[in-house]
Amino acid sequence: MIVTLLSDFGTADSYVGQMKGALLAAAPDARLVDLTHAVPPQDVRAGAFHLWAAVAAFPPGTVHLAVVDPGVGTARRAVAVGSRRGDVLVGPDNGLLAPALDRLGGVRWAVRLRPPRGRAVSATFHGRDLFGPAAGRLATGARPGSLGSALPGLEVPLAFPAPCADGARLEGEVLHADVYGNHVTNLPAARLPAAFEVRLAGRRIRGPAASYQAVPRGRPLALVGSSGLLELSVRDGSARRRLRARVGSPVVVVPAGDSPGARGRR
Repeated sequence: MIVTLLSDFGTADSYVGQMKGALLAAAPDARLVDLTHAVPPQDVRAGAFHLWAAVAAFPPGTVHLAVVDPGVGTARRAVAVGSRRGDVLVGPDNGLLAPALDRLGGVRWAVRLRPPRGRAVSATFHGRDLFGPAAGRLATGARPGSLGSALPGLEVPLAFPAPCADGARLEGEVLHADVYGNHVTNLPAARLPAAFEVRLAGRRIRGPAASYQAVPRGRPLALVGSSGLLELSVRDGSARRRLRARVGSPVVVVPAGDSPGARGRR
């Protein structure tokens, strides 16, 4: 059984290793895949984006363990949720799991996890003491009801901002800046005109480009990335540094022929 792991633990400490150890104690044959442990500390929305972007690449039935948990030790719920596609998500009910669960078809079942028998649960490390063992047991085929009490679904929703349309004008925002400095927006490919102009941070960028190499070195470009969303990039450079935008910056898309400045600064 494949189990993916995502957290904001980083790799400087032993927290990731301890969580894996607790999981493997319950499921010695699990195949562990690290999605990322570099989510910015306590940034639930960033963690939710990374999880949402990754889950569709894995086969149905995969267990996804995600821990970005600023409310650890509080009354926030610890949950395991089965998706309609057949996947299982384990983590805090703080919005982290919600977008990925929607992408996988929504809720089939959900339980509120109870502490494993015979194991002390630290108030500060549920990844090791609660979520890891639960993910391991689910990976070995444990019944969800054996891990806790049934729930109707998640308590805390989280949705990425939706694009807005104003006639032919499409308005969105930057959702994420990846390790290359590419700006990933909330504008899906299906909403984009065949040819368009993007306006971001005072720049006008024509699209869509066929690849990251489709413009001269150092020039900005707009293309549909691997997540199916519009990206703003700079060839052999960083859009984050060059365009001086950030997460939340507004992005406007218009059909290429609709703007008198379509041949302007790029």
